[in-house]
Amino acid sequence: MSLIKWEPLTDIEAMVDRAFNWPSFRLGASMPLSEWGPRVDICESDGTYLFKADIPGMNKEDVSVSIAEDMLTIQGERKRESEETRPHFHRVERSYGSFSRSFSLPDDADRTTVHAHCENGELTVSIAKKAGAEEAKPLAIPVE
Repeated sequence: MSLIKWEPLTDIEAMVDRAFNWPSFRLGASMPLSEWGPRVDICESDGTYLFKADIPGMNKEDVSVSIAEDMLTIQGERKRESEETRPHFHRVERSYGSFSRSFSLPDDADRTTVHAHCENGELTVSIAKKAGAEEAKPLAIPVE
């Protein structure tokens, strides 16, 4: 599984950006592709990796799941109500629009045995582990 360096200042900056609805303009930052993305839990059991995404109010037809180059991608769109049927809102807090979330898959993930299921606003993607795959063991390299 890929390691990603944790940078706490990035998290704080993102919280401030969301609080004031500001885009991030720090050096090298790109504009966000969407205003929202589903929260995703990733867990592992003896033979399976599980990805659980919260997508309330969305149907399975609104979401797509794909794997390319050892990356799992979950994409979708939550649509607003049409102008004709939309009531007069006093406040809108829910997010709408397209989203895309991508995750690096570990080496022992079996890309041929992927199952996605959507029910009650939760998308569950299960990926089996390859049979007989050995866990990478730490290796000490002597310095010469």
